[in-house]
Amino acid sequence: MTLQLLDVIYNRSSCRDFLDKPVDDWMIENLLEALRRAPSAGNIQPWHFFVILNQKIKEGLAKAAYGQNFIAKAPIVFVVCANPIMSSLGYGKRGRSLYCIQDTAAATENLLIAAEAMELAGCWVGAFNEEEAAKVLNLSHYLRPVAIVPIGYPKKKRGPTHKKPMDEVATIIK
Repeated sequence: MTLQLLDVIYNRSSCRDFLDKPVDDWMIENLLEALRRAPSAGNIQPWHFFVILNQKIKEGLAKAAYGQNFIAKAPIVFVVCANPIMSSLGYGKRGRSLYCIQDTAAATENLLIAAEAMELAGCWVGAFNEEEAAKVLNLSHYLRPVAIVPIGYPKKKRGPTHKKPMDEVATIIK
């Protein structure tokens, strides 16, 4: 079991080219559950997740993401939003500026790993105009869009991407 999970993690890579095939409802439910089960500081869960199936909204998000049109071509798009106010109630300024971002990052990674485990693929998009994305989604003032994640069936097989050698990114201190 552990090796299967590690294989999923090690082989996951970003996908920007999806088949024109809908994602089953049970998969969407499981992807949402993976998001919801992410760890968060103090278990505050300062987030809200949007599941976008509407083509016009996907196109609006692609525009907000500086023309990254592959977003609109995915069958489903998740938008992970942070609630800095909620996080600040437990942790003050650090909660508002850091913990809510860390929490949504953990949720986003859960989403990508779960998608890979279901033979779906996705891409973590962070390059977008927050104000434009918030307008497209008609977000409440207290929600901050942190990640746009298009998900679907990949058009072609992917494999692991190049990573720096371990000695460049890690230090073991004994």
